[in-house]
Amino acid sequence: MKILIVTGTIAKDNIIKHVFDYKKHELYIKILPIPIAAFITPKLVLYHLKKEKVFESINSDKDCGLSDIDLIITPGLMKQDAIAIKDEINIPCVKGSTNSADIRLTLDILGDMDLSTTTPADILIREKQYEESMNIINKFNKLSDENKGLLDKKSNIMIGNCPTGQDFPMRVLGEIANATSFTEDELLKKVDYYIKSGADMIDVGMTAGENNHKKAYEMIKTIKDNHDIPVSIDSMNPDEIISGLNAGADMVLSLDHGNYKKVIATIADYEARAVIIPTDYSKNHIPSSPEDKVKSLELLDKKCESITTIADLLLDPINSPSLVKSLDAYSLYRRQNPLKPMFFGVGNVSELLDADSQGVHALLAAIAMELKMCILFTPEASLKTKNAISELKTASHMMFISKYKNSIPKNIGINLIQLKDAYRKDDAKIDTDGLEKIEAYGDGKFIPDRKGSFKIIVEDGYIKAIYYVNYKKTSVIYGRCARDIYEEILRRDMISRLEHAAYMGMELQKAETALKLNKQYVQDFHVF
Repeated sequence: MKILIVTGTIAKDNIIKHVFDYKKHELYIKILPIPIAAFITPKLVLYHLKKEKVFESINSDKDCGLSDIDLIITPGLMKQDAIAIKDEINIPCVKGSTNSADIRLTLDILGDMDLSTTTPADILIREKQYEESMNIINKFNKLSDENKGLLDKKSNIMIGNCPTGQDFPMRVLGEIANATSFTEDELLKKVDYYIKSGADMIDVGMTAGENNHKKAYEMIKTIKDNHDIPVSIDSMNPDEIISGLNAGADMVLSLDHGNYKKVIATIADYEARAVIIPTDYSKNHIPSSPEDKVKSLELLDKKCESITTIADLLLDPINSPSLVKSLDAYSLYRRQNPLKPMFFGVGNVSELLDADSQGVHALLAAIAMELKMCILFTPEASLKTKNAISELKTASHMMFISKYKNSIPKNIGINLIQLKDAYRKDDAKIDTDGLEKIEAYGDGKFIPDRKGSFKIIVEDGYIKAIYYVNYKKTSVIYGRCARDIYEEILRRDMISRLEHAAYMGMELQKAETALKLNKQYVQDFHVF
């Protein structure tokens, strides 16, 4: 195929560098006398193509006329629809990648998927990957005629209305820690947030050492009355467990050798599920070796054979006493019980590690997938693990697609890359030799704007710019995008000084970054 690549003067060298040795197609180039590719329009492309008699090849010593070209690729950053070019000269025309460094990627997928006249190629590829992955996941998210036969396998169970097990995506169980301290409104607000974040189930965490059985009933009934989602009661106290079950709890966390006898009959009556752990807290007994943990849990499972159980070997925090040793226990149990539904307490590690949680959750979910876990359990108990449920949901999807396709969890359309870059963005080099070199400095001078001032906050998922005139609040402009807010400010003529406008742009962008990354934003302080 003879392909003509249209670009501007700044990106030309980058394009040639990436495709000069490309063998699959004959490549030709048209460099428009415009530095920035985003400023190119279909009208400009047509004007310059009609002027050119012959186009030079990038990867051969051939020349080619316009009538012999099979496909035109315009810059992905061109804002207008490229269909206007095809309509005028009757040659297929599509958008390439947003970054010139990705031109090879664009060429590689020709024939495998239809490129667009409106959407840049790299975005189209990632959107298609995401769409394909989510179509697979959606087939297993809810019980359907297509997947209900999977429940005949011992490795799969229902928890409330949620199919769970080795043939389904790992389910995210969000713990509301210390739920007894919440008012009803606070509880429902937390549940709403967890569900929006992607929680498949809600865990109501009771307060250890107390007996709040009435509160347990009220909280679980409130959640069940307002949401059609599985709920677990998180307590070792038999009174609280039974109250939770009476209120409609679908699962119990947790049973051990010390409390199971007092609640097993009620669990069976309600056909609820129970997470079992290898301890006997009534005797302060916690097995330490992987072998002892496995032996204890297998014994408890036999004692609880009248109910459906989920095995939890108890994931240890790092060095307390040993994450690796606890993983040994999971691995040993899995080898001896290949079909048993299992539970993975991710928060035990991520909450007790001072590291950004995205990568931690991705790696723990990957380990869980290889161990064939069915539930990923986490609270959001600290600032550094805010958004943990959303991250684990994404990680669960990544690992399900990886397992489904028997591939590594890379380039599948779903990722947890938020602070780094997955794709290289080679910016065009601009020669500054011979230009005046000016070192910047700031004097910190502040001159109040006669039209007013702004207090910027991030709250309830929005950036809010509160407008003050003569030290009195008059209005608030809100949105999720810095540009939307500063354009609204300019439209309303709320700023009179250039340095005030520059300052607002800087602060609003910081606020948008903080909003996207779930970081704290305080005006005039660094986000990082």
